[in-house]
Amino acid sequence: MSILSSAITSGTRKTLYPGTRALEPDLPPNSAYCAYLELCGSVHPRIFHADEHDIDFERIDADALTVIRRLQEAGFTAYLVGGGVRDLLAKKRPKDFDISTSARPEQIKHIFRRQCLIIGRRFRLAHIRFGKKIIEVSTFRSGEDAEDLIVRDNQWGSPEEDALRRDFTINGLFYEPCEHHVIDYVGGWDDIHAGVIRTIGDPVIRFRQDPVRMIRLLKFRARFGYHTDPETEKALIYCRDELAKSSPARLLEEIFRMLESGASAEFFNLLQHYEFLEMLFPWLAHFLDTEYGEEVYMLLNAVDRVHKEMPPDQRLDRSLLCACLIYPILESEVDVQYTDKDIVPNLGEITNLASTLSKAVASSSFSQFPRRQRMATNFILTSQYRLTPINQRYYFRAKLVRHPEFALALQFLQLRCDHDPELRPIYEKWVEAGRDAGPVDDESSQRKRRRRRPRRRRPRGDSG
Repeated sequence: MSILSSAITSGTRKTLYPGTRALEPDLPPNSAYCAYLELCGSVHPRIFHADEHDIDFERIDADALTVIRRLQEAGFTAYLVGGGVRDLLAKKRPKDFDISTSARPEQIKHIFRRQCLIIGRRFRLAHIRFGKKIIEVSTFRSGEDAEDLIVRDNQWGSPEEDALRRDFTINGLFYEPCEHHVIDYVGGWDDIHAGVIRTIGDPVIRFRQDPVRMIRLLKFRARFGYHTDPETEKALIYCRDELAKSSPARLLEEIFRMLESGASAEFFNLLQHYEFLEMLFPWLAHFLDTEYGEEVYMLLNAVDRVHKEMPPDQRLDRSLLCACLIYPILESEVDVQYTDKDIVPNLGEITNLASTLSKAVASSSFSQFPRRQRMATNFILTSQYRLTPINQRYYFRAKLVRHPEFALALQFLQLRCDHDPELRPIYEKWVEAGRDAGPVDDESSQRKRRRRRPRRRRPRGDSG
């Protein structure tokens, strides 16, 4: 049986990864959090001043500071929140600068007018636009520890309540840029400096409220190298099947963001270790357990190196990232079905095999890749057998070089060179061929459609 067929037909899944045991449903809540809540008639935060936190003010986006200043001038409380504060304290460059405020969405809209767009129904947010840049502004919210899945979250609250309803302590900090204060209601300061990921409240309840938090936990572990506190670790295993309740589109976006993060190899290693990958992409989970699985990690490591060297506002095309997950499987299928039998497949056979693989991947995945990305990924995959043909007969055809997506195929070949240096001379020849071929042929994507002539209506009463 080929790797493809066994990956698609395999329906077996372990309930826990090796070395773990089943948990009882009555998992005890976070003891530190419970002790903390006993004091909560009124919550008194810990305040850390500029000489204690040493945040580099120059790393804070100037437009985010403008939004905070205008909200405060209008009489509202406004802080930098969440991942931006976490990254600043961890001495990393923040990807986003989110803001929380006491202003309601309509009040934010009134201050920023046409610059502001209110989005969302489940979770209403204000997007403040500065050209192509968006600063996300949310209103302080409150929430109860109900075990139900969160389907609506527009109950306004105080800064204390907003901090207590967040997912992890490391994301529960506020930063007041005018006074340069870090405000901590949840113990996030200590956990960031100790490298610990801990839920705010009972981890089982937190994961049941929003199962995507389990994927986010693995994301933070991959990015920062933090470890999980014991109670949160148990809940992660116990609540794993809750992930099936999540939005496929939201999960796919989290996965793409990690593919673009510079820590994708470790992230997929953690997904495989905790068996979330079997739920999301069973074809990939099965392949990673084979002798060829290391090829996927080699490509992801190459992607990570590229992203770490790129400016924050530039990322590899997502169809190319999809190809990193699928190409090693296609390569192994070509070996099993052709080259191991001393058969050299033609390009049509490889194209059919790639198409079959793509359909199998789509039918067995929890989240579906967008159609445009699937088509671009298929071109990248099949083009590798034009760029590096099995029979080593190279044809530098202008039609291929001028294809609108040839640059993506060539970029993928460059990634392959990262762990196979022998491909480098071939890559250089194709770069030269692309340079000699002139401008990209966009006719296939730019060609104007012929406008159809409208059909003449038959006069009424004319039965023909």
